[in-house]
Amino acid sequence: MAAKGTQHMQTRGTVRPSPGFNAYDDAECLRNAMKGLGTNEDEIIDILTNRTNIQRQKIIESFKSSYDKSLIEELKSELGGDFESVIEGLLLTPGKFDAKELSCAMDGPGTDEHILLEILATRTNKQLWDLADAYQSENASSLKESLKSENSGDFEDLLVSLAKAKRDEGYRVDESLANQDAKGLFAAGEDKWGTDETTFIKVFCRRNFAHLRRVFEEYYQITNKDIEDTIKDEMSGTFQMGMLALVQYAKNPASFFATKLYEAMSGAGTDDRSLIRIIITRCEVDMIDIKTEFLRLYGKSLYSFIEDDVGGDYRKTLLRLCGMDEDE
Repeated sequence: MAAKGTQHMQTRGTVRPSPGFNAYDDAECLRNAMKGLGTNEDEIIDILTNRTNIQRQKIIESFKSSYDKSLIEELKSELGGDFESVIEGLLLTPGKFDAKELSCAMDGPGTDEHILLEILATRTNKQLWDLADAYQSENASSLKESLKSENSGDFEDLLVSLAKAKRDEGYRVDESLANQDAKGLFAAGEDKWGTDETTFIKVFCRRNFAHLRRVFEEYYQITNKDIEDTIKDEMSGTFQMGMLALVQYAKNPASFFATKLYEAMSGAGTDDRSLIRIIITRCEVDMIDIKTEFLRLYGKSLYSFIEDDVGGDYRKTLLRLCGMDEDE
């Protein structure tokens, strides 16, 4: 298994480049699937779930040049419901997809802080730059301006800091700095009256994840206390939620997303937006590891969980993206 906590795990995805890919042929097949009476949903699913996002972008270009129409708009006119949502999500670039999710999380009354944190904490620096550009092109304000207007206090500072995309993306652990960081976190929290949140934000948003895991180990050696317990004691509300989520992701990204998927499907009703978002954004990255963690944590495969939770062409699409294990 790939090392936990790494950011670049491209070989751990369930969706990989299709060999012998031909964008023109795919565009023609998709057009034929939408022509005449009825729609051939199976053909649409088969093509789009077996192509990477880069390949789908080329299909969109070929469709436009061949038929002078938007593939996304054509498909949206033929499909509906959650099936339409997942197909549209597959066709958007990652930056546009994330920007759309952030917009939805901040639209209307209230803000879905969990979505903001999930996206901003788990994307690479380049992905954050791309989504910021996409957000700016689709909205009247910049991402930073929206984050500041829709949030407040330490949680606002945390989100803005994450959105700056200044994290070290290497894997080197500086033992001396890790010890220094751990002592700094202790001095900023447990060892003083009140909490210096700025120190926590700086360390959590700038250091690479391998380094952070070492910081957490050093912190325990110094305080005999897990960093999560300090966060629970010293922080509250959305800021506490955000910092705990960052710790969980830094320690084990696959477990972080497995938990999110379980929460989306457990209880009354299904959080389809979260289910779609996580499946789409992780299927080319680390879905194999997420499935392993899901089975370990919940005693049931992610594939069978999805199979039992949703239906129709929507289910077929998610299951293709999730990928069936050999024993299923």
